[in-house]
Amino acid sequence: MGSVEEQINEIVKEIRETPYNKATQLHIGRLKAKLAKLREEAVRSTAKKGSGYSPKKAGDATCVLVGFPSVGKSTLLNVLTNAKSLVGAYDFTTLNVIPGSMAHKGAHIQIFDVPGLVSGAVSGKGRGKEVISVVRNADLILLVIDVFSEYQIQILKEELYDAGIRLNEQPPNATITKRARGGITINKTLHSELDDNIIKAILREYKIHNADVILREDMPVERFIDALMTNRRYLPSITVVNKIDQLDDDLQFGDIGIAAKENTNIDKLKDLMFERLAFIRIYMKPPGRNPDRLNPLILRRNATVEDVCSILHRDFYRKFKYAQIWGKSVRFPGQRVGTDHVLCDEDIVTLNIQK
Repeated sequence: MGSVEEQINEIVKEIRETPYNKATQLHIGRLKAKLAKLREEAVRSTAKKGSGYSPKKAGDATCVLVGFPSVGKSTLLNVLTNAKSLVGAYDFTTLNVIPGSMAHKGAHIQIFDVPGLVSGAVSGKGRGKEVISVVRNADLILLVIDVFSEYQIQILKEELYDAGIRLNEQPPNATITKRARGGITINKTLHSELDDNIIKAILREYKIHNADVILREDMPVERFIDALMTNRRYLPSITVVNKIDQLDDDLQFGDIGIAAKENTNIDKLKDLMFERLAFIRIYMKPPGRNPDRLNPLILRRNATVEDVCSILHRDFYRKFKYAQIWGKSVRFPGQRVGTDHVLCDEDIVTLNIQK
């Protein structure tokens, strides 16, 4: 038996060469399950932490710039933050992880510039394993390409997918509960094209012979395998197309076009990052005083008053009486609410605590 990389390549080749039809779908399902296990093994064998590859997280969120060499990631980092990342017109200028901090709308976002990601990164090419280890710990990924390299988007997404990173996806809506006996029972809350025999074959690949399976969405084989895996990371991403100043026509791909050297659309990119991180700003108002609009609490969408209490002080929840809210989340100004109240962006909050 060859190396993990050789086994992965063999299975990928077999899947590609096997025509998909009703007679082969069970076999292909098993192959995809084996492939996922091998890729998980490859991710677990990520290179040991070294200089620059275990950066300490700070701020309200961490963002990583991912892209091929020489697409302008270092320049983008420098215009987004006060970092001093070496800029050069040759590959692999960035030898280590370069951190910077961006302040925007009261949020402090840590941004990492990592070595350029190349095809075959998961297998270790171009320091790929070290780069992947940093990316997996991010809260947001910026896929950075230049305006003449649209093809790189798919390569980057495939490399991250193979590393167990799912961009702009929600985890599969499925529950798999192992049991001691009783075989495998499968319940689907809606119509699903995923055949029960394929589900059972995949479970057997993972040595699961007794389980209750509930599917709440129509999912392909890959999504069901994801539901079984422990190493999946579901992260928001933005595809940033750099060097649009060199383009004669309108941009036809990506989420946003920028020209980092010219500072073009950088503020729009910051706004988009804030939005994709699902941030909301909460202004605290001490009783009898004005709200502090200069130093908002940065929370995530669907945060509650309980989340505010936990951030401010661990005793606030225990001594909580009620909160007063001014803003979009209440029907009238100063409305009294409990700890389960869901807040909106720019709400003003007063906590009333037992003395």
